[in-house]
Amino acid sequence: MSIYDFTVRTITGEEQSLAAYKGKIVLIVNTASACGLTPHYKGLQHIYETYKAEDVVVLGFPCNQFGLQEPGSNEEIAAFCDLNYSVTFPMFAKIDVKGEDAHPLYKYLVEAVPAPYRTGDIEWNFVKFLVDANGEVVKQYSARTEPSAIEPDLRSLIDNGSIGAAPNTVND
Repeated sequence: MSIYDFTVRTITGEEQSLAAYKGKIVLIVNTASACGLTPHYKGLQHIYETYKAEDVVVLGFPCNQFGLQEPGSNEEIAAFCDLNYSVTFPMFAKIDVKGEDAHPLYKYLVEAVPAPYRTGDIEWNFVKFLVDANGEVVKQYSARTEPSAIEPDLRSLIDNGSIGAAPNTVND
């Protein structure tokens, strides 16, 4: 199993298979518009712009489960991201990322993270999952991990197809 086995709904309502991202390095993030970490959008957009020519994509999944910090409709979320952060990376429809109603993709992500990076949980908005070009989850980063701190692992995946012995940033 890989992320390619899942279908998600775009923020504009179309069904999309994640198989569309085969061969790309993917950073999957649960997002929120009214969170203290919302400025992570800026860093995520920077990653997308900087590395998209090297087959890296960021996928944003809005979620209202943490402090009710994503109360808007999908249309409002898209407008917020565009107006405030000029987000051009793919955004998807609002979903649950944990608990009984969690989207199957997120249930998979949490279980697929290899040790020592597995936490078994999504603690807040802006938890990040790094997925290699084969659709395999390689690392989970805490909500507090700045997007820029992920760039060394991205560079390693781009150059070597795997991440090096970087410090464990799960609990940074």
